[in-house]
Amino acid sequence: MGRIFEKRKHTMFARYARMAKGFTKIGREISIAVKQNGPNPHSNSRLRIVIQNAKAINMPKDRIDAAISRASTKGEGNFEEINYEGYGPYGVAILAECTSDNPMRTVANIRMHFSRGNGTLGKMGSLDFIFVRKGVFRISAEGKNKEDIELDLIEFGADEIEEAENELIIYTKFADFGAMQKALEEKKITILSAEKQRMPNTLVELNESQQKEIHELIETLEEDDDVQAVFHNMAE
Repeated sequence: MGRIFEKRKHTMFARYARMAKGFTKIGREISIAVKQNGPNPHSNSRLRIVIQNAKAINMPKDRIDAAISRASTKGEGNFEEINYEGYGPYGVAILAECTSDNPMRTVANIRMHFSRGNGTLGKMGSLDFIFVRKGVFRISAEGKNKEDIELDLIEFGADEIEEAENELIIYTKFADFGAMQKALEEKKITILSAEKQRMPNTLVELNESQQKEIHELIETLEEDDDVQAVFHNMAE
């Protein structure tokens, strides 16, 4: 019984830790969106997306409103979006997207994570040939036909649409992200979540032990408060 309780407690703490990390990430995205284009989601398309993403991870409305209010004050720090690129062991490319109010602290921490994980931090832009940026929109599949949606959205940049459980996942070129958001909103199609991802052009094949080593480095990076997302080209 004691082991079961400890396992449940560990699972609960891990879930809360992931939730807290998600809320911190969304809070910073709200701050950047508000600083760029104001606190009104009706006139701020980036803020609308961030709010929808916040709802997707069950962030309470009062926390969303509080984050918008804080970002509207002069006392709120300015977060800067920075990318750090490097290689983990076995030549695996790793890119960490960060938001920071202290870039010197952030780069020192990211360099430390790479070093401790037997990796090397590289120069900005060094992985441009490995990753391609894509827009990824998730919408409900209920009452929708995949083929009809494809025909309806292809002129707005829909490259590919996948079905996943009760959702349709729409992929666009990075440059078409805004056009797709606008099209979905105008067609009254609710966006469950939307993000910009980096898809690898080439993959590195590793054995199970090597994969474990890479995963440990990725998890360490993801646990850093300044890291928003981590992308890699290891074959899973």
